[in-house]
Amino acid sequence: MRVLVLYAHPVETSFQAALHGAVVAALGRAGHQVDDCDLYAEGFDPVLSRQERVDYHDLAANRRNVDSYVERVMRAEAIILVYPVWNFGFPAILKGFFDRVFLPGVSFRMEDGKAVNNLRHIRKIAAVATYGGARWKALVVGDPPRRSVKRVLRAQIRPLASVPYLAHYDMNRSTEATRSAFLTRVSKQMERF
Repeated sequence: MRVLVLYAHPVETSFQAALHGAVVAALGRAGHQVDDCDLYAEGFDPVLSRQERVDYHDLAANRRNVDSYVERVMRAEAIILVYPVWNFGFPAILKGFFDRVFLPGVSFRMEDGKAVNNLRHIRKIAAVATYGGARWKALVVGDPPRRSVKRVLRAQIRPLASVPYLAHYDMNRSTEATRSAFLTRVSKQMERF
C-alpha cells in the first residue's frame, strides 16, 4: 500500500522523532511503499495567503502553490499522522497542511452547492500522537485532535475505513518504561497496518 506519513515536529532529537522513525521503519518492514513527508524538514509553509483564499474555489488556480503536496495526497492509499498535541490541537504546520492542501477538488468537490467527499481512494488513516497532559484533561475539553482524526478525516475517506488512533498521554510525567512501551505498541500496530 502507498502510505503518506505526515510528520510534524521541529526537533530531531524528540520522542516524537523516535515515534516517526518507528512508524516509517515498521511500515517498511511490512512492505508498504512509504512517502515520508517531514513538514518541518521540507520547509512547508502553513500560512494560507490572501491570494490562496481568494483562489480557494477556483479549481484551475487553487493548487498552484501546493501542487506537489496535492499529488502526494492523491497518490496515497493511506495517511498516517505523527504529531504532538499542542494546546489541545494539531501543531500549526499540520493544521496549515490541511488548510492549504485539502482544497476543493482535492478533499472534496462541490455538486449542486453541496460538498462531496473526494478522498475515497484513501483506505486508512492513522494517528500517532503525544499529549503533555493526562488523558482526563483531554477528555474534559473533548480531545479535539482525536475527534478531528476519527470523525472529520474519517468522513472524507473510504466509508468504514479503519482509523487507529495511538496516543501517549501525560508525556510531562512519562518514564523510559512508558515511552518504550508506547514505541513498541506503535511499531506493532504499523507492522499490521
